[in-house]
Amino acid sequence: MFVRGVRGAITVEHNDEKEILSATNELLNQIILENGIVPDEIASVFVTVTQDLTATFPARTIRQMEGWELVPLMCSVEIPVEGALPKCIRLMVMINTDKKQDEVKHVYLKNAMRLRPDLLV
Repeated sequence: MFVRGVRGAITVEHNDEKEILSATNELLNQIILENGIVPDEIASVFVTVTQDLTATFPARTIRQMEGWELVPLMCSVEIPVEGALPKCIRLMVMINTDKKQDEVKHVYLKNAMRLRPDLLV
C-alpha cells in the first residue's frame, strides 16, 4: 500500500462563504467519485486558497461530510505569484491505496482546468 496525493482545483466567482463551501464540496465529491475514495483511506487533506478568498475556511464543508469528521485537514494560503489564477481553491487529498501513480485521477473544474490541461481526460 502507498500514500498517493490526489490533486484538484476549482474556482469561484466571488469571495462568498456559501460559494466557497459549495465549490469545495463539489471538488471533493468529484475527486471521491473519480478515484473511488472512502474516508477511511484518507491520510489527510491539505486545502489552499488564493489570497482573494477570505470569507471562510473551505475545510468547514469537509468536516461536515459524513465519515470525514476525523480526517486531518489543514488550510493555507497560496503564495501570491503574479499572474496566478484568482479565486482558486486547491485540494491535495492524501490517500492510502494500492493504485499506481498513473491510476490516480486528478480533478480540475471551472477556470482551474487551465492549470493542468495535461491531466484532463
